[in-house]
Amino acid sequence: MFRGTFTAVVTPLRNGDVDFAALQKLIEGQIAAGITGIVAVGTTGESPTLTYDEKHEIIQRTIKIAKGRCKVIAGAGTNSTRDSTEATKFAEKAGADGALLVAPYYNKPSQEGLFRHFKAIAEATKLPIMLYNIPGRCSVDIVPDTVVRLAENCRNIVSIKESPLCEMTEANQARLRKTLEAFEKSK
Repeated sequence: MFRGTFTAVVTPLRNGDVDFAALQKLIEGQIAAGITGIVAVGTTGESPTLTYDEKHEIIQRTIKIAKGRCKVIAGAGTNSTRDSTEATKFAEKAGADGALLVAPYYNKPSQEGLFRHFKAIAEATKLPIMLYNIPGRCSVDIVPDTVVRLAENCRNIVSIKESPLCEMTEANQARLRKTLEAFEKSK
């Protein structure tokens, strides 16, 4: 579903406020460089530090700036299933092409808890969902077996962004192959 290069853009700030002129320049530069898509309000985009209103406005403006020239994936993940669901619904209504859902940080859910969290969000939207596994920041790892279950049970969970803070060992390469195969097989 999501193929190509997607840039997770920063959220430029000036004097404590979002600098929307700088955001537009940043997005226009990425589009001119030929990227496939923009990730707005991901963790690179300061999502944990922005207000709901700021997140919503950034997503809306990013979609408006992109004008269909590239895909827009909205960062919608938090450590709360309810908040993540609402953010994903907002992204869908705003016209985003997909939602990026980070593993719930701080809470350290079990694999079953991760499965239920992501499944509940997926059931509330038609948007394609990209999971975001970053165990070094979230203190929880979305293991391949959980990804396989999600891919098999949620048609709109279509990809994963893996950000392991470790070397690309043979074991990690095998893990990534298993995860990719799960998505390809389930769709």
